Amino acid sequence: METTEKLPSSWKKTFITLWIGCFMTGLNFSMTMPFMSLYIETLHPYGKFELNLYSGLAFAVTYLAQAIVSPIWGNLADRKGRKLMCLRAAGVMTFTIFAVGLVHHAMTIIILRFVQGAFSGYINNATAFMASETPHSRSGSVMSNMMTASVTGNLIGPLVGGLLAGWAGYRVTFFVCGAMMGIVFLLTLFNTKEHFTPVEATKMRPIKEIFATLENQKLIVVMFITTLFVQAALMSIAPIISLLVKELMHGQGNVSFVSGIVAAMPGFGTLLVASRLGVKMDRIGPLKILVIGLAAATLVFIPMYFVSSPWSLGMWRFLLGIANAALMPAVQTLLTISVPDEAFGRIFSYNQSFQAAGSMIGAVLGSIISGLFDYQVVFLVTACLMLCDLLLVWSVGSPFKKELKA
Repeated sequence: METTEKLPSSWKKTFITLWIGCFMTGLNFSMTMPFMSLYIETLHPYGKFELNLYSGLAFAVTYLAQAIVSPIWGNLADRKGRKLMCLRAAGVMTFTIFAVGLVHHAMTIIILRFVQGAFSGYINNATAFMASETPHSRSGSVMSNMMTASVTGNLIGPLVGGLLAGWAGYRVTFFVCGAMMGIVFLLTLFNTKEHFTPVEATKMRPIKEIFATLENQKLIVVMFITTLFVQAALMSIAPIISLLVKELMHGQGNVSFVSGIVAAMPGFGTLLVASRLGVKMDRIGPLKILVIGLAAATLVFIPMYFVSSPWSLGMWRFLLGIANAALMPAVQTLLTISVPDEAFGRIFSYNQSFQAAGSMIGAVLGSIISGLFDYQVVFLVTACLMLCDLLLVWSVGSPFKKELKA
């Protein structure tokens, strides 16, 4: 069993370190992934459908691997601790990201991304790490502040990646990102402390037994589904956003830099309101915040179908970022206050599996739809996903609105 003792000094130091680790992980992701399709395009003269498919697969296989192995890592996290899981993720990403910069064929990228997915998950494990170290009365604000780390990285990354790719080429960007993940590994190793007592596998209660004792089983399942839907919607355009920007710019100008700005716009919106929403979440409860966020996201996706310039697309993505600030932190807070400490690792790993599955489905769906139709048709599909999830959360979550407050 884990101890519930909280030591303020080590807690603050661990929080700052994990925040930096999540920031750098988000930075590395957004420095490379928005331009992955452009990088693949430089490797071979692929056709439009083939390029979209390879770009989608480069995204999807990472999340496919995550969805498969996350429960295994979650079980290990409950026995050995979340710090070890953070080290595993940072260590493997150091090598796989660096290696992507050395490849000469799209299939090699896809293989490396699959390996990376099988061992990745730094942000999710760091979030579970902090969830287990944080008093429930502050879960909303801490989860929101943790989100600002990756969001800030995602915000800055496309701008830095666009400039670096334009100046030194796409390959150098991967080399830099690999080195940065090595720094994350060292920071996490030497600068974090987890209040965790290892549990023998034979003494762990089965997750089915724990789940059967939970009061809000149905709501937890809906949170898993919400994670899948939200991530699918957010990732549907990610693999081909630079190609959409290129089309909107008619192939003229600095496509990499403008793509970076457009990719970063949701981060501006999220960063603007995340902390305030976290405090609000602690006051009125995460369920109400989640419903508002889903409704806002549904409405924001629709106008994206009609955009005719990268700047109008960027504006709507900025508003999407504001809505997004209410989504995953609310889900994570609901899980945090509904699950006992002994099952944190496993429950969060299941949620990570759903998140990975959503990323995979969104990336593949977006690539196929954009390959068969127009890029912007993807936004109508994602709006439908958000609407369906809103109705689901509203119908199932209503009975818990009064009792589920952080």
